Amino acid sequence: MKNLLLLGFVAGALLSVSACSNPDFEKKDQMAAAELPELPAVAVGKDSAAVAAEQAAQEISAVNATTTIKKMQPVM
Repeated sequence: MKNLLLLGFVAGALLSVSACSNPDFEKKDQMAAAELPELPAVAVGKDSAAVAAEQAAQEISAVNATTTIKKMQPVM
């Protein structure tokens, strides 16, 4: 029984070692830096500083949190 258990552990270790080796792995020196994509156009309305100031001034409560969460969810 002990020999069979030991054999199972050895087989599991070999499988995990072989599964962890990735032939498609690229080293950091092989990677090329890519340009960042263009930033999207600013949403119509307030700029981000005004929105951040408004959110910072908003009182923290369950009602305000619920309305904020509802605004973030997509409309079905």
